[in-house]
Order: sequence, then structure tokens, then C-alpha cells
Amino acid sequence: MDDNSNLTISTLFNNSDEKKIENFEKRTKSDLVVDLHFDKVEANFDWLDIMEDTIKYLFNILKNPNRFIINEDEIVKIEKARRVTVDSIKHLARHTNYISKIEDNGDVKPTKILNINKEESYDTYENRFIYTLISNMEIFISFKEKDLDSSSYLKDDKSIQYKAATMVGNEHITLDLSMKTSLHNRKNDGMKDGDNLRTRIDKLKQDIIVLKNTEVYKDLARKHVALIRPPLKKTNLILKNTNFQYAVALWNYLQEHSNDENKREKNDKNYSDDSELKGFFDETFLLDYLALCTLNKEEYKRDKTKERVVNQVIQKIIDLNSSLTEDEIKDMVGEQYKVVKYKNNATDEGISQIYRKHIDKYMNKINNIKL
Repeated sequence: MDDNSNLTISTLFNNSDEKKIENFEKRTKSDLVVDLHFDKVEANFDWLDIMEDTIKYLFNILKNPNRFIINEDEIVKIEKARRVTVDSIKHLARHTNYISKIEDNGDVKPTKILNINKEESYDTYENRFIYTLISNMEIFISFKEKDLDSSSYLKDDKSIQYKAATMVGNEHITLDLSMKTSLHNRKNDGMKDGDNLRTRIDKLKQDIIVLKNTEVYKDLARKHVALIRPPLKKTNLILKNTNFQYAVALWNYLQEHSNDENKREKNDKNYSDDSELKGFFDETFLLDYLALCTLNKEEYKRDKTKERVVNQVIQKIIDLNSSLTEDEIKDMVGEQYKVVKYKNNATDEGISQIYRKHIDKYMNKINNIKL
């Protein structure tokens, strides 16, 4: 449909009785009830990213673990001695009571001797740090899994009930309006490289099982070593080794975010509105009424149709040459008027009669259109 044929709001007001509008607004009584339901959750899965990024460095640490040698001293019968060392001879020299006999050739026959067992141990501070970190990871994952279904989402539902009534003279006007909007949006949180959140967590838990099956971890678990407590000691190895630097970053993150929960904003409200919003709907009530009045306002149709026809003609002239001035348009219309007048050898009265005849015919045709 041509834009010029559209019924505009300004046209409605300009061609309506001001007293009728004033009377309408003065006698309007309305009520607006608003119902709001807002629920927004923002889930954070940074913890999963940093664990996935760090797991390979934990593998590196447990593959080449820090260790130290433990010497266990034990006094045993000579026949049970596994190895006689210099330290064993020194000890026997200081404890001659363990010597039962000295041969003529100088051989010493002890009854007991010091036995020194050398054993590698993984029970270092750095290894206990990794052992504790793995335990903390399991606890953190378990905590997050309880809230796993609460991915990020937004629910924003709004509805209004508007009722209004007024009088214009003896005419009674009412409006009963109900409107609802609903916005529901759920994010596919936790997706990465084609894996959904559940798959990523399952993979991470499997990696942790592999870590726990390493020789270092099983040895520390058998010994029930004590977990380390914050603050973390910055040993030389922890400070300078790249693998440990990533482990420390994860340790700090878990310490700082141990009690993190999804951020949630929720608001439910139901109330009668008497603010600017109700004023908007009151104006809409008036606008709807004015639009309805055009159904049987014949004067409006006839006058405005003529005006629209003229506007269309002028608009087409301008479209053909937008650089035309107002005086040039007037001159052009005047020249064409003269051409038509003299070409048909007609008088002004004759032209007027022809014009009225065609306009009346056109208006009759429009009046016969059923709405």
C-alpha cells in the first residue's frame, strides 16, 4: 500500500474535534495491573577451563617426581646383615660389646652389627602439595556437579491487564486489553571443542583417576600423608619449575573460589500501576477511539481523499525532479492549466464543470466502497 494512503496518528488528531478529545480524556477512568516474572542465572565454568589446562602439568610432575633417600639404621644379628658399610664398621668400633671374638689373624667376629637400609621416599613437601591439590580438585568438582543443571538462562515474562471506560456525550466507550511478552533463553554453557559440559567433566574425572594411579600418589596414599595447609610454602622447586607454576595457579584459584555459586537475579512483582506507563495506555485508548470514529465520518473521508489526491500529484512531480523550487512548481501547474484551458477552447466555467463532474464521479465511487 502507498505510504500516502496510510492513516497516520497526526491525521487522526488533526481531524478530530478538540472538545470531543477533551471530554474523552476528562471522563476516562482506567486501571492497569502489571505482572512481572524475572529470573536470570549466570553460571561460571572458568574452573573447568583452568583444570583442563593444568592437568598435563600435573602429569609431568608425577611422571618425574621429587624424591629423597631415607637411611634407616637397624642393629641386626650378623647373619641377617644385608650389607656391611663403612658406617657399620665405625659403629662396631664404638660398640665393642657386639664383638664376640677376635681371631689371631685379626678378623673380628661380631654377634650384631649396624645395618643401614637406604630407601627412596616420595614424601616431600612438593609431592604432598600435588597430592593435596588433586584432592581439592575432586572436592571442587563434586561441589560443582550438584549445581550442574543450573546453566546460564534468562526468563523474562511480562503481562498487563488494562481496563478503561469513558463517555463522550451519550456515547459509552470501553476497552479491555490483555498483553503478554515472554523471553526465554538458555545458553549452552560449557561447550568446548565439540564436547558438552557433562562430557568435559567426565573426561576430567578420568584424567584425575589416572593421576591417582601413579606410583607417587599411591605411595603417599598408603602412608596417609598429611595434607598441606595454606599458606603454600614457596620452595625453590615450586617457584622455579614451570609445571609447579601452573599447579600453584590452580591451587590459588580453588582457594579463592571455593565457595563460589552461580549468580542469580530473581524478581516477581504484581501491582497496580499508576505511573507514566498507565498514561501511555490511556493515550492509546484515545487513539483507538479516534481510529474507530473514522468508520462513519464521511466528511473526513471526502475532504481528506481530495487532499490526498493533490498530495500524490505534487509528490510525483517532486519525485521526478527534486530540485524544483516552490515557485517553479506553481509556474508548472499554472502553465499546464493554461495549456488545457486553451487547447480545449474552454472557459473557466467549462473547466470547472468538467473538474466537478470527474471529482464527484470519483467521490461516489469511493463512497460505495464497503469497509
